[in-house]
Amino acid sequence: MAEELAALEANHTWKLQPLPANKKEIGCRWVFKVKYKTDGSLDKYKTHLVAQGFTQQAKVDFLDTFSPAAKLTTVRTLLCITA
Repeated sequence: MAEELAALEANHTWKLQPLPANKKEIGCRWVFKVKYKTDGSLDKYKTHLVAQGFTQQAKVDFLDTFSPAAKLTTVRTLLCITA
């Protein structure tokens, strides 16, 4: 968990802001996963901090959702098409 928090802070994932008086904070949970190699031996432990987004209300707690994620295969396909 310490490594994950350090990585989030190093990437400037969020900025702490004061909570408005009429709002409640959104909780979060740690999700733990064990990764195995193809032969069944232990590869690594993975940890993620996830927000409990089910407590949010659309147009009250958030206006837009944005996730800047693109799969490498999608990028390659677009590059091939443009070339």
